[in-house]
Amino acid sequence: MNYLILVDVQNDFVDGALGTAEAREMLPRLLDKVRQFDGTILVTKDTHGPDYMETQEGRNLPVPHCVRGAEGWQLAPALLDIPAVREAKVYEKPCFGSAALAADLAAENRAGGVESVELVGLCTDICVVSNALLLKAAMPEVPISVDARCCAGVTPEKHQAALTVMESCQIAVAR
Repeated sequence: MNYLILVDVQNDFVDGALGTAEAREMLPRLLDKVRQFDGTILVTKDTHGPDYMETQEGRNLPVPHCVRGAEGWQLAPALLDIPAVREAKVYEKPCFGSAALAADLAAENRAGGVESVELVGLCTDICVVSNALLLKAAMPEVPISVDARCCAGVTPEKHQAALTVMESCQIAVAR
């Protein structure tokens, strides 16, 4: 089975508290990819509680975002129906990478069910790279890729830096 992972394509990362012009610009390409993808789609959602500012992440990034239930926590409007329509499992995660996602795919791989994994989404230099590296560590022989055209970083420079790191770790990057 081929998997497409939609990483944190949530309102706060598109046009909310941590949104960027690059995120808004890449969204149509990501939507096209989702519509055309023939395989299993999985979704991650950055998920924080009202105590975000007291967490380590909150102290290092003092911008409340993706608080469970808030508008910024929701998937971008064009993707809201994806979990239901594509029967996509959604992984809520309290930090950058999803250990549960990596564990589930590693178990599926041991059963012979993972041919490839592709990641797209936000932010390239935080959550996309974290999930890609977790997946590569959990499944070193499975082809893992990232479509750079369907990702955006905190800044264009950090986006490029994360792509370089992933390539160094044998994650294929489509540019």
